[in-house]
Amino acid sequence: MADSLCFPLAAKAPNDHSCLAFRNCPFPSRLLPSKSSLRLNRTKTKFNVLALSHYSFLSLHHRVRPIRALESDVPHPLHKDSVNVKSTKSYEEWDSLTAKFSGAANIPFLLLQLPQIILNARNLLAGNKTALLAVPWLGMLTGLLGNLSLLSYFAKKREKEAVLIQTLGVVSIYVVLTQLAMAEAMSLPYFLAISVVVGAGLILNFLNYYGMLNAAIWQFWEDFITVGGLSVLPQIMWSTFVPFIPNSILPGAISFVLAVAGVSMAHMGKLSEKGVKFVGAISGWTATLLFMWMPVSQMWTNFLNPDNIKGLSTFSMLLAMIGNGLMIPRAIFIRDFMWFTGSTWATLFYGYGNIVCLYFFNSISREFFLAATVGLVSWLGMTLWRDTVVHGYDSPIRTLKELVFGS
Repeated sequence: MADSLCFPLAAKAPNDHSCLAFRNCPFPSRLLPSKSSLRLNRTKTKFNVLALSHYSFLSLHHRVRPIRALESDVPHPLHKDSVNVKSTKSYEEWDSLTAKFSGAANIPFLLLQLPQIILNARNLLAGNKTALLAVPWLGMLTGLLGNLSLLSYFAKKREKEAVLIQTLGVVSIYVVLTQLAMAEAMSLPYFLAISVVVGAGLILNFLNYYGMLNAAIWQFWEDFITVGGLSVLPQIMWSTFVPFIPNSILPGAISFVLAVAGVSMAHMGKLSEKGVKFVGAISGWTATLLFMWMPVSQMWTNFLNPDNIKGLSTFSMLLAMIGNGLMIPRAIFIRDFMWFTGSTWATLFYGYGNIVCLYFFNSISREFFLAATVGLVSWLGMTLWRDTVVHGYDSPIRTLKELVFGS
């Protein structure tokens, strides 16, 4: 990604600061030498190539500013503001490395789903369809909706590696749902409806990624996942604590009405600029919160049934910690607070949090626990230190401040 860093700005009128000095991107006119100075240079010596290099480096100071949390869904928020000219090379190297780390997260996430897919296939081949009834298709559907929402979020921002991760999530969950439909563990009409949504979602996202989609169609899809995500999230949160609270569809119904009202008001121009941005960011944040709720639900189950923790796979929790941890450097680098929040939460509370539970219940060795702890702390420390260095800052506190509040 380091060789293609020419991104358009979002929600801003074009100006001299909007164009970066990279391939296929013209220089701002006020940064180029005047014609008179060029004529003077010709009479004295050949055009000084170093002058052009100077303007290229100078343009690094006119980057997209860090985005605020409310504006996390603004496309292309690549942050290059206040980068020290001397650290340009290390900055580009860190840009490339964070993208590779994010892409490498596909490996642990794929390994997380494969065992379930293989087990389901074996049971289907053996004619043991009842075994697939143990897989909750509603839970899988929630994960699918979250992946689709985040796929749209990252496709809009042109984050290739993150798009691949979410696509892998969509495809792998759909494979499991297909197996459940074959085992009659979910009704055929539901499966057909899900198939239409998945097919449409993948096609629309990839058309949008390559700039081949009509804006009105994309807006309709964003409205759909906004309403769907906001309807599902409160219902899932409520259902976690049943039977301690009454079983009800009221949270989902109320959220659905509010989501439809919010989207409609945004289209009718009844909301302020901040209100429109808030509605636009809902789909990404609801998807993030859906995934963030998974460790809460798991820890609540562990609290109610401590003996069940022995059924947790240590390897799966380690893969979850590694996969989400690999995405943290990229989220910090591009100053994406939403992505950082979801990845960090999943790393600490889903992956590492369950490893802590396994250790306290004597399900893993002390050596394994210490190795996981040291590895996680070292990785997070290295990430903050490296990002601070490439930006030329004195303290990682400034990095975190930009991440949360913008500049």
